[in-house]
Amino acid sequence: MTEPIEESSDDAPDLQSQEDSAPHAPAVLTNKSHSKRLKRLLLFLLSIYVGLCLMLMLIQRKLIYFPTREASLVPASLQLPVERFHQISLKSTDGLTLHGWHVLPPGRSALDEKERKWELELGRPVILFFPGNAGHRGYRSAELEQLSRLNADLFLIDYRGYGDNTGVPSEENFAKDARSVWNHLVESEGVSPDRILLLGESLGGGVAVTLANKLIQEGVEPGGLFLKTTFSSLVDVAYSHYPWVPCGLLMTERYPSADHIVQVTCPISILHGINDEIVPFELAQRLFEAAPQESSSDFPKTFIELPVATHNDVLQADGKAYLESVAAMLQLIRR
Repeated sequence: MTEPIEESSDDAPDLQSQEDSAPHAPAVLTNKSHSKRLKRLLLFLLSIYVGLCLMLMLIQRKLIYFPTREASLVPASLQLPVERFHQISLKSTDGLTLHGWHVLPPGRSALDEKERKWELELGRPVILFFPGNAGHRGYRSAELEQLSRLNADLFLIDYRGYGDNTGVPSEENFAKDARSVWNHLVESEGVSPDRILLLGESLGGGVAVTLANKLIQEGVEPGGLFLKTTFSSLVDVAYSHYPWVPCGLLMTERYPSADHIVQVTCPISILHGINDEIVPFELAQRLFEAAPQESSSDFPKTFIELPVATHNDVLQADGKAYLESVAAMLQLIRR
């Protein structure tokens, strides 16, 4: 009989080795697969983030400026008293025609241009009003009426692109418009700089601070600067709403008021509501901290804290404090 041939132990499969090694190969492949998927996901999310940031950069002006256009804003068509609300037109430094109003105090009237000029020659303080980023001057007729009761002449000339004005809104263009209105008041209307109170609300505060800074660098000092519901910079406002966006890198419209106000030597008052939901209260405080402690005429800077008002209801919610604060600034001009 033939004896069975035993297989050599050297040729026998190493079962233990197979058991040790077999499970590990799929685990390595799984880890690599997870890593690749994670990288692809991160790249996808990064591309979305970068794309969104670029989109915000490209459309930033649409997120900042909200003009309302009208074919005409003649006071009579808005049922405003034409003997007190007078239509004004002027040329900007780059050739655009800008329209606005000159509002006389209650009890005063002018039936034609000659009488309007005569009223302005009486020497009352003049409030040059720089509005915020939305609407047009018609939306502010009630506020102009209240401010005029402080026995001051008011001028509000809409920015380009707003109301019945042509043109494109931008920080650079608003600075041109502000300077154009100032030049018109001083050169064409004959108003001395120390009679003019610059009053800027919200974005208009950035416009007013920039104008005040430029004037003072030229050796011209306005009668005062009153800032209502405004900010340290528009970049700071953007960060408060979009903390996940590198606003400082992307924004071309910056309005760096805290940098500009450092050199402003005329009297300064800043008013802000603690419940402001658009411009955080601390941004107004930051602007106030950057302002000089007192003016060249030794008037200390003032900060008026409104306990009730939000961003757009100052006149309705805390109107008494607002109007009294403006009146205090006008008293400085009358001295």
